[in-house]
Amino acid sequence: MARFLDQFANHGDPFMPYPDNTPTPDDLPGLDPNEIAQMPVDLLAVLQHEVDERLKRAKAAKARLDGALTVRYAARAEEARRAGGKDTGTVRLDDGDFIVVADLPKRVDWDQEQLAAMVERIRAAGDDPAQYVDVTYKVPERKYAAWPEAIRKGFEPARTVRPGTLKVAILPREGAQ
Repeated sequence: MARFLDQFANHGDPFMPYPDNTPTPDDLPGLDPNEIAQMPVDLLAVLQHEVDERLKRAKAAKARLDGALTVRYAARAEEARRAGGKDTGTVRLDDGDFIVVADLPKRVDWDQEQLAAMVERIRAAGDDPAQYVDVTYKVPERKYAAWPEAIRKGFEPARTVRPGTLKVAILPREGAQ
């Protein structure tokens, strides 16, 4: 990346190789994607780099701030939940002129083998397991690809392939100036 940015050194600021009226990351939300797409590729590369760097800094800042809020309010929130007879959930705390809403969500994990055994017991008793549990079948793509052709053909009618989100990275060509 250093070599990529060095190619802009003769323009002054390596992150802004264009005149002052050139769009910056701050301008992007107000621009139409078609306008942005028409910009020179080197400007797109610089904008992509700047946006990525800002995002990294923003994530780091958020992590620090969230950590500080946890240090400041976690014990009080835990005490308030305990006083309310609950381990998780939302509590409201007074702090000066502010109300602090502290939410500790409940995360539940189920043992899949034990659930499967329970589903079989319910089914064996003549009841419908769908009344009690949601059953989801998944086939990891890696396993599917390793199956023999005959087995894959049997499963194909149940398989739908959808494209994910396109990701584009603009990288300098090796040796490009």
